[in-house]
Amino acid sequence: MGLAFSVNPHVSKIPLSLKNIFTELKSDQGVPIPATGDLSPWMNSGVLLLNRVLTTRVGESNAHSRLGWQKITDHIARELGKRDVVAILWGQQAQELSEFFPLRVEGVHPSPLSAYRGFFGSRPFSQVNELLTSTGRAPIDWSL
Repeated sequence: MGLAFSVNPHVSKIPLSLKNIFTELKSDQGVPIPATGDLSPWMNSGVLLLNRVLTTRVGESNAHSRLGWQKITDHIARELGKRDVVAILWGQQAQELSEFFPLRVEGVHPSPLSAYRGFFGSRPFSQVNELLTSTGRAPIDWSL
């Protein structure tokens, strides 16, 4: 689909990490859990969903982690950080980019393997909106 965590609206099985994001979104923002895993409506609010590694094999997480994608995502992060964007860095791989983002929310990855170690209850969507409003910008409408 081209958006981290997002799946085509016709996909019936929502990935577990995305289910965890939806659970936290509902808890944090009161947004009803959507029927599909399509996160593309967030793009209209200026949200970019970017993986650290941009490709993989179907059903195999991080299969292409040694292909050099990190150089590209480092460059993207460096440029975005110059524009005072607010970044959500979920998990260790994403947090390797923290130096590029003065405005950031860091947290545990929403994977079922780690979500109970601090993802749930972390309120990342509220934290992003607080950073935005504290710098004079409009908050994001996280509705899907």
